[in-house]
Amino acid sequence: MTKAISPRSRKVRILATLGPASSTREMIATLFEAGADAFRINMSHGDQASKVAVVKAIRSLEAEYRRPTTILADLQGPKLRVGKFDGGRTVLVTGSSFVLDRSTAPGDATRVELPHDEIFQAIEPGARLLLDDGKLVLRVTAHTADTITTLVEVGGALSDKKGLNVPDVVVPVPALTPKDRSDLDWAVDQGVDWIALSFVQRPEDLWEARKLIGGKAALLAKIEKPAAIERLEEIVEACDGVMVARGDLGVEMPPEQVPPLQKRIVEVSRRMGRPVVVATQMLESMILSPSPTRAEVSDVATAIYDGADAIMLSAESAAGAWPTESVAMMNAIGNAVERDPGHGDRVHFTVMKPDPTTADALSEAAKNIASTVSAAAIICFTTSGSTARRVARERPSVPLLVLTPELETARRLGLLWGTHAVHTKDVSSFEEMVAKAKRMALRHGIARAGDSIIVMAGVPFRTPGSTNVLHVVRVTGDELKNYD
Repeated sequence: MTKAISPRSRKVRILATLGPASSTREMIATLFEAGADAFRINMSHGDQASKVAVVKAIRSLEAEYRRPTTILADLQGPKLRVGKFDGGRTVLVTGSSFVLDRSTAPGDATRVELPHDEIFQAIEPGARLLLDDGKLVLRVTAHTADTITTLVEVGGALSDKKGLNVPDVVVPVPALTPKDRSDLDWAVDQGVDWIALSFVQRPEDLWEARKLIGGKAALLAKIEKPAAIERLEEIVEACDGVMVARGDLGVEMPPEQVPPLQKRIVEVSRRMGRPVVVATQMLESMILSPSPTRAEVSDVATAIYDGADAIMLSAESAAGAWPTESVAMMNAIGNAVERDPGHGDRVHFTVMKPDPTTADALSEAAKNIASTVSAAAIICFTTSGSTARRVARERPSVPLLVLTPELETARRLGLLWGTHAVHTKDVSSFEEMVAKAKRMALRHGIARAGDSIIVMAGVPFRTPGSTNVLHVVRVTGDELKNYD
């Protein structure tokens, strides 16, 4: 029995992380019905074998709900950690000296092993070392090929294998660890739609992943290092999508700098036509509580007003006590914000200047025509998804129904603002295109008899990047009659 879900009434997408609280097929279906548009599989936790069933469960929703599903595999990335301590822990005293070295002997309050050659190569006097998610702060005072001497600026308890962040220098760590390469191969074999690369510092970091993916998935760059901000536009240009990963970004930078950086990353991504996801701690209190704080609701709303394509739940949906309620709350916030009469003006505060191409000119025109003639929707025929991305970049006031003969394209569009993607047979003529656009608009409930719709496509058909047709047509309501 199918349970076709109508297009979401909101345009911002919801990306829900799956985990111990939400990995069964029944729970994934519940999250989907509650408003999740895409699902994130965090490769940092669990093994590949346990995730095969999760992928199958997500894909099984397609037949039941007659809607493409979207899967993002998030690679762990390089993890920098200190070594072990005698007794498992120690306490660093503020103002004292602390050394990181190559010795494998258990550490104490004066020293510990640092098993990362690349840090010894890159470190400079004056650089900060942040331990345990930034709870402890060290300042480098001197270094040799085998030792890094620091002053403890913020002390505290420190235990075995705690994480280390180096925000002030570009550490020449490989973008893909051996674990990442294995996980990437697995994700491609499983047919996931997006692969997220962690700790991107420069556009070159994306090249190897792009080559290994081989066009079988879209590549998303997670912006969580200060070095990435310095080359932001180059990184955005080199990827298919962007994530504002505020967790590590907030560790390596002063927290007050994260909100303006979030706005900048969203603005650059939108301007360059890349879907952008805002992530981390959006409804953090709902890990334990059935309702969020008012500050968290405002945080989610701000991302929506900024025009982010998607907002993400992490532990809230993966390991929290209220996963369904977390998704439902995000869905409710999205609907409430987008009903605000001022939402449209705020979303268009970022000026989108079209590139000097026919496709961009028509996409901008479609947005303006939709507003002028009060069209019910924009119907977009696409093979690669490029037309849909161009139209969504304009943030039109009406729904975007995307019709594509490529299932992979339909699945990848699950992170794109305002898009309802449908996998359907291709058309071969202009007349067939118009008839199908009207029929699908009626069938999916985004237009009624008497409504005007805008149809966009490229002729000749099935030629990626050839968008050159914009047609306004009125729906009569008879299009579904006598049609099987």
